[in-house]
Amino acid sequence: MSWKASLSRHLPVVRFFGCPKSPASRGIIGWYSKNYEELKMLNPTMPLLLRCSDNAMPAITTELSFTTSHLLTYMLQTDKFASPERADAAVKFLGYLSDPALKKEYQTERWNSPGFDPMRPFLEEEHPDWKSDPKIGSDLKRYIEIQEELESTWKVVTSGPNGEFARGENALLMCQRVDLWCAGEGEVEAALKHLLNLGRECNDLVSDVPAYVEEFYPGASDL
Repeated sequence: MSWKASLSRHLPVVRFFGCPKSPASRGIIGWYSKNYEELKMLNPTMPLLLRCSDNAMPAITTELSFTTSHLLTYMLQTDKFASPERADAAVKFLGYLSDPALKKEYQTERWNSPGFDPMRPFLEEEHPDWKSDPKIGSDLKRYIEIQEELESTWKVVTSGPNGEFARGENALLMCQRVDLWCAGEGEVEAALKHLLNLGRECNDLVSDVPAYVEEFYPGASDL
């Protein structure tokens, strides 16, 4: 029961698909029918949807918030990069993402030019030559160096032929779905547990509770 109670903490929605006339969907529809009431009692605000239609492929789907780190790690683990150069660039970019010192430096250097934000919306349209400005260029020298290094590495990562990077993205998105053709009820439960484990890794649905709450009442100095 413990894992069922944690579903809504890590998954925003779970959808079950099946064909009511097909024996191939008997496992998923049977498991849903037997467990719906318990799941809904433990996760009252979570949508648990059953979608039935003729000849539907039995499957479970959910929604996972994949990050760039998840994508690059997946593509490396499944050998989606056909070129060692692009694979090395992906490893390099992952190193940037996992470097807290570089992240802090990048965020700090962004504000080194008073009154100017290099990430302001429409900046390139309104002020395309801002990097050549002597004062701004001097103030943001380190920021520009980091930004150009990130952009050049990312350009190599995404430069694969025949939509290599897009195909990797689509393949990762398919991990939100588990097909269950002719699966038994035990396999259906195992598939849902698998999606729950992915949700623990990718989703952050539990809000952080502050250590204390300070209430402020404007105009009431005696409180």
